[in-house]
Amino acid sequence: MATIFDNHGRPVTYARLAVTDRCNLRCYYCMPEEGIHYLPKKELLTFEEIERLVRVLAALGIRKIRLTGGEPFVRTDLMALIRKIRAIGGIEEIHLTTNGVLTEQHVPELKRLGIRSVNLSLDTLDRERFKIITRRDEFNRVWATLQALLAHEIPVKINAVVMENQNIADLLPMVALTKDQPVSVRFIEEMPFNGAGAHYPVLNWTYQRVLNHLRESYSNLEKIKDEPHGTSYNYRVPGHLGTVGVIAAFSRTFCGTCNRIRVTAQGQLKTCLYDNGVLDLKKEMRTGASDQNLRAALLAAFRQRPANGWEAEGRRGTNHPVNESMSTIGG
Repeated sequence: MATIFDNHGRPVTYARLAVTDRCNLRCYYCMPEEGIHYLPKKELLTFEEIERLVRVLAALGIRKIRLTGGEPFVRTDLMALIRKIRAIGGIEEIHLTTNGVLTEQHVPELKRLGIRSVNLSLDTLDRERFKIITRRDEFNRVWATLQALLAHEIPVKINAVVMENQNIADLLPMVALTKDQPVSVRFIEEMPFNGAGAHYPVLNWTYQRVLNHLRESYSNLEKIKDEPHGTSYNYRVPGHLGTVGVIAAFSRTFCGTCNRIRVTAQGQLKTCLYDNGVLDLKKEMRTGASDQNLRAALLAAFRQRPANGWEAEGRRGTNHPVNESMSTIGG
């Protein structure tokens, strides 16, 4: 299968597809307490449109799909969509990002369908802090999902956003979680995608500071090989089953190897997390575009990708600052 390269020579092989903008949590770093204005269902891509889009992307060389939200399991019949994508030729890997609240019951089928990995959003191991951060008392259900994923031997990456005055006390306990569990705990720099404008003037907990903090207690933290095109710098505590990663999501140090695109729940193509949407795929499909038309439009967008997140943010202009919710973008 041919591989498509962007205008900077980077392969485009990975698509993150948001299936909904809705979420059953209200995480501090993602949206205001009152939530965001959700789109009417008719404004979201239908499953048939998503399936068609995946077929077109597969023909262009996309081999890896990640389903995200919002919270993907809020969307009715998500498992039916996964089964359809599983049958599309050329798609070699299907991954899933979830907050875990509604996921546990589906874990056995996810295993049968060959889901390659699950990213589980979990910012704390403390139930009370979980309630504060997410504004919901759902820690026990998320923990049960984690245990089910481990029991079914589905690779798990725990994604924890590092927030000053919120969950710093959890960083070391989460590293300790890797001692006896084969999980990858990944600490993510906080970003300004909270649906209400940035709530910090300066990012104090950069990826370098996170690493320095971890090394104060784990001086033997050792660097291991990073995944090709990955976003995390990866480490291991000798003797631990799992690994630790740090993602410079705000510092944007990994843009040079980026192989991913995003499609929001409303069908906007984003060739960078920080852009404002570069192609309305929903409009293209609903106004009669053929598969050939879609391929041509996608290829044109791939040839105009920004070099990095800073350039993408700059292209937005002053009238469109980065402040939308990650739930709208697709986590």
